[in-house]
Amino acid sequence: MPYRRLPNTDQARINALKNAVENGHSFSSYSDQIISTKTLIEAENFLIRFEQAHDYYKQCYNNQVTSSRKFQSSTKIARLYISHFIQVLNLAVIRSEIKSELKNLYGLEPGNFSVPDLTNDSSVIEWGDKIIKGEKERTRRGGSPIYNPTIAKVCVHYEIFKDGYEQQKNLQWQTSRSLELLSSLRGKADEIILDIWNQVEKYFENLSGTERLDTCRKYGVIYYYRTGEKKPQ
Repeated sequence: MPYRRLPNTDQARINALKNAVENGHSFSSYSDQIISTKTLIEAENFLIRFEQAHDYYKQCYNNQVTSSRKFQSSTKIARLYISHFIQVLNLAVIRSEIKSELKNLYGLEPGNFSVPDLTNDSSVIEWGDKIIKGEKERTRRGGSPIYNPTIAKVCVHYEIFKDGYEQQKNLQWQTSRSLELLSSLRGKADEIILDIWNQVEKYFENLSGTERLDTCRKYGVIYYYRTGEKKPQ
């Protein structure tokens, strides 16, 4: 015999509730009522809340994904400019155009000519801040500005990156919160669906096997056949 299994996705929960609500009102008299009025009202009211929470989560998630593509592009450009600026600074030190000890202003070790790790967002923020402050302080002391790229150009792309970073964090927070809300409703959804299915199966318990399964399916009950179990033709 096939067995019953509650929906395991939010869309499947919505479909099960809709199916039950739509078919639950299709009775000609009170005595023909398959699902109790109390349960139907509860299911209808809950379905509205659950669909709203589901749609809001999808909207938040889609916004995050769309923004992420743009953010990845601005991150790549900011990382490139910061890395290039540090390389030009190191070359200027090697050519003795800038004193090696002035690298301390940028948070860089005088004797280390490698570019810091910029693979994650926090490191881009860290080194972006450091080189901008360092270049401003060095030129304030009378040093010649570095060109190609200038610190002004680095600043432009760094600020674009930072704005995108803050926006992305905010969108991630919204997605997380909307998912928490949706997750908190799943237990109640399953509880209502189970109650409906129990009432439906009880009402049609006297029908023959295949007819009973087919009829219950019309009210959203989901049945699965075990591995190797033969399905009726």
